[in-house]
This record gives sequence, C-alpha cells and structure tokens, in this order.
Amino acid sequence: MTKIRTVAKYVFLTIVSLISIFPLYWMAVSATHASIDVIRGALLPGNYLFKNLSNLLAASDVRGAMINSFKYSIMMTILALFICSLAGYGFEIYHDKAKDAIMAVLLLAMMVPFVAIMIPLFQMFSKWGLLNTTLGFLLPTLSTPFLIMLFRQSARSFPHDILEAARLDGLNEFNIFLRIFIPTMKSTYASAAIITFMGAWNSYLWPKVIMTEKTSITMPMLVANLKEGYVTDYGVLMLAVLLCSIPTVIIFFVLQKQFAEGITGAVK
Repeated sequence: MTKIRTVAKYVFLTIVSLISIFPLYWMAVSATHASIDVIRGALLPGNYLFKNLSNLLAASDVRGAMINSFKYSIMMTILALFICSLAGYGFEIYHDKAKDAIMAVLLLAMMVPFVAIMIPLFQMFSKWGLLNTTLGFLLPTLSTPFLIMLFRQSARSFPHDILEAARLDGLNEFNIFLRIFIPTMKSTYASAAIITFMGAWNSYLWPKVIMTEKTSITMPMLVANLKEGYVTDYGVLMLAVLLCSIPTVIIFFVLQKQFAEGITGAVK
C-alpha cells in the first residue's frame, strides 16, 4: 500500500511539473516559428528563431530595455532589502509602545491597492520633477509592508544573547545590524531578494505611467509595445516574452533553496 502511494505521489508530482513547465516550453518553441505557425499551435521547435531575433532587434531597443530593467530591478532590490530589513529588525528588537500601532498601519497599507494612490503619486511626482527619473521609479516601492513583516518574523529567531554580547563588546546598534544581523539572516535576504527582484522586473503599470520617454522603457513595456497596432507578429512577441522571462527563471532556480529556507524561517 505504501509503495502504491509513493508511486501515485510521484506520478501526480510529475504531471503537475509538466503542466507548470509547459507554458515556458510553448513560449520557447513559439519563438522559433513564424507568426502563422504560432497561431496554428506548433509544438515542436522550428527554424525561424534568428529571423524573429532580427525582426525584434529592428523593431525595438531590446538592449536598452534590458539594461533599464536590470538597473531598476537591482537598485530596487538593494535599497528595499536594506530599508525593509532595518525596519523589521527595529520593530522586533526594540520595544516601544507605538510599534504595534505602526504595524497595524502597515497592515492596513497592504490592503490599499496601488492603483488607488497611483494618480495622486503621479501628480505629486510631476510637481517634484521626478517623471522619467530613476528616483521616481523607485520611491513608491522602496518600503514594502510585506518585506518589513517578513524581516520582523525572521528577527524573532535572532539570539538576544548575541545582541547583548555585541553591545558589551562596544558595537553600536547600526554595526550590530550590519555585522551580525545581516549575515545571520542570509536565507531571509535571499527570499526577499527574489520576491523584490521579480516584482521590480515584472512591474509594468507604474513604469508605464512614470517613464514616458522611449529611452526609459523596461522589458515588460517593450513586450506591451509589440502588441500595439492592428498586426502582431506572435513569433517576435514570444521571443521578447522569453527574453523577459529568462532572468527571473534563472535567479529563482539558483536561489530556490535559500528562498524556501527564508520563507520557512519567517513563518515559524
């Protein structure tokens, strides 16, 4: 009976894995076909990849969009991790009567959809001269309530004895955070980095609103631009989507173990 259950479990997991992988496979295969073959539902690789690549490079600035996406995503990841981990660490380590009230406000902030504040943000940033700037792109998402809560939960497992020992050795509070807390929470930082990088990389709505110049477009914006007009070359479109997906897929596969450890540690 146990052997049957084991076989059934692996069969089920195999089926689920194939279903999960199929969209990526279909996207990669479609990138090697002409538009008409994509519409017909081709499931085997074709020989149109280099033609699609040539058409994509001729129709859009892929290199510029890729550089912009990497620049914005990396900057957002580094800054958001530093700010949110510092906030989460402070919420858990230091005792203050107002911290529970502040956390309640953060939880309420998570319930407000971004589209509800997007127009006021745009008007405010327009007055401040932050349109088409990196700062305008980054500011609304540098402090994320979810990441603050993630780091706060992880900080609960931080040994307070080490904290007291570091203070006795003369380390100030900021150095304790930099030299002890950050190295101790590598798994949490890895999982938060994946979440933040993927969110920044796939972000479309806010960049579309704040970045109005062609030189500032990101990969999701480039993909959306390929769909504009009456005729869409689906082979070129699928190649652009594939190029847009590859970085996040690679990052997740490289850091998936740390991601699982970080999330598991945060919910304990």
